[in-house]
Parts: sequence; structure tokens; C-alpha cells
Amino acid sequence: MNAFREQIKTNPLIVGVAIGFIVGTIFGLVVLGWWIWPVEWKDASAKDLVYSEQVEYLRMSIEAFGQNGDAAKAQARYKALGENGQEALNEIVQNPGTLPIDLVLSYSGIVAGAEALTTPVAPGTEATPVVGGTPAPTSGGGSLFSKLWPLLCVLGLVLAAILAYLFLRGRPSSGVVTPAMQAQEAKRQAAWTDYAASGSEPPTAQFMASYKLGDDLFDDSFSIDSASGEFLGECGVGISDTVGVGDPKKVTAFEVWLFDKNDIQTVTKVVMSAHAFNDIPTRQRLEAKGEPVLAAPGAEAVLETQTLQMVARVVNMGYGEGAMPEESFFDSFILELAIWQK
Repeated sequence: MNAFREQIKTNPLIVGVAIGFIVGTIFGLVVLGWWIWPVEWKDASAKDLVYSEQVEYLRMSIEAFGQNGDAAKAQARYKALGENGQEALNEIVQNPGTLPIDLVLSYSGIVAGAEALTTPVAPGTEATPVVGGTPAPTSGGGSLFSKLWPLLCVLGLVLAAILAYLFLRGRPSSGVVTPAMQAQEAKRQAAWTDYAASGSEPPTAQFMASYKLGDDLFDDSFSIDSASGEFLGECGVGISDTVGVGDPKKVTAFEVWLFDKNDIQTVTKVVMSAHAFNDIPTRQRLEAKGEPVLAAPGAEAVLETQTLQMVARVVNMGYGEGAMPEESFFDSFILELAIWQK
């Protein structure tokens, strides 16, 4: 999820096009093509029918021949079946049903030649009727392609999604370093706290969140799992408040939160710039979101729930410059989150 969020931050246009293509393909094929406006076949020729319907067509042709005796029409209807005509005729010769066998044999003699005929086989007798040397089919049905078409559509969508992912993942850099990319590089260079080296119990989970001015979509969240893989909760940090107007956003406070699956509420604290912390109206307004904490390198905030404890430590930070009060918004901000089970 975090990797996907980074792709949205660094390549919003490409990700949007890829998602639009996949969603549009699914909507077009499944919703429109299958449900709302499915394909309806009209005026199909006899050879385009499924095999079972071709047999029924031939039965009606034989019945019509018995009524009008028109040999020309009989031959034309038989030839309309194409290569399946012989197979369908063999099946009717073998199983005439309600048709008189004499009529079936007479029809067969006209359209296929009397020397190619076989007579019905009595029940329990092994025989394979043929016309023109072609064995009669054992079963009918639609074409293999029509049966596999839904599966092919699904596979095509999966393939498109995989290709889009690989394209985004392996897309070469255009030379433009985005704020999100700068934040990730700063995170890679940041020093993690080694709790074990100081004699403390190692945390159950440990994460690092990094922000850079211009990363207006900054919102990092992490899943907390035990050593055995059990889900314990979630934590994260995102933009809480900004100062001034215009782009990019000038972040003056970050919201740090901890969710415990065994607790009924999410604990939140707000890490503020020096200006926001010391400005009474701003501080009072942000206190509604959580306990205020003054941002400073090395500053820590402890968040506790029923079964979890998290220490949020400011690893590094810097203020932006411009037509704003001094120390009012962040240029960079790196926060380490360490979580222990109680």
C-alpha cells in the first residue's frame, strides 16, 4: 500500500491513466458488454448455429421435405449446414425420433447419396453410422472460443494490471526529483534508534515517516503486527494543519495517531511548529485533535492504548522560509515510530 501511495505521489498522471484503463476495460466488458448491452445475434446462417440446433434445423428440413417433396430445397437446406451437415444427418439416421425412417432415408439419399446411408442400430448394438466416411459426433455444443471468452477477458484484465504495475515500477526517472522522492531519500539516510544497544527492550515494530515541503499528499500509515504475524493495530502520521494560502501547502502541524484493535478509540497527538505551538488561538484550535507537542529535533511523544505503547521521536526537521511568520511551517520533517506491546 505504501509503495502504491508513493507511485501516486511521484507519478499521478501515469497512475491515473493506468487505473482509468483498467476500470474502463472492466466496466466496458463486464457491465456494458455482458449486462446492459449484451451482443445479440440476428439473421445467423444455419452453419453458425450450435451443433444441437443444427440437428433440429435438419429435422425440420426433413419434415418439410416430407410435406412438399422439393428435392432442390432439401439439398439447399442441407448444404447450408456446411461441414456439420453430414454429422447431423448421421445422428438423425441413428436416432430418427418422431420422423419416419423411410422419410429420413429418402432425404439422405437425395442430399448425400444412397450408398452412404446406414440404417438405425438396435439398442445394445455397437455401431458407428457414417456418411461420406465421417464418424457421427458424440456430443454437440458451442465453439471452444465462446466457452473460453469470459476466462480470456479476466486473464486479459489481470495481464493489463500486471503490465501497468511493472511499467510504473520500472519506469526510468525523467530527471525531475519530486518532493516525495526527496522525502524518501532523506528517510533512507536517517539514523534509526537502536533500543537494544541502550539496554532497552527492542520494539515490536518500528517505522520511519518522512515529509518534504511540496508533498501535499503526505499521509503515512503502517500496520502493526506481532512477531508471529498477528495483527495488533495501526499507526501513522499525516498533515494536520497548514498556514497561509497557495501551493505548495505550508504545513504547520502533523497529526500522529495510534490504533489498537483491542481499544475502542484511536489515540492522537499533534506535533506543532514553534509558531503554532506558541500562538494561543492556533494551539487551542488544534488541541481538539489531540494533545499538542512542540516539534524539536529529538523531541518525543508517547501514545498509549489498552495493549500498545508508541514513542514518536522527531529524528530531523527544518523550517521553511518565505513570507510567513518565522518557524511557522516545515520544510522537512522525519518522525520515527516505535511500538511495544504492554
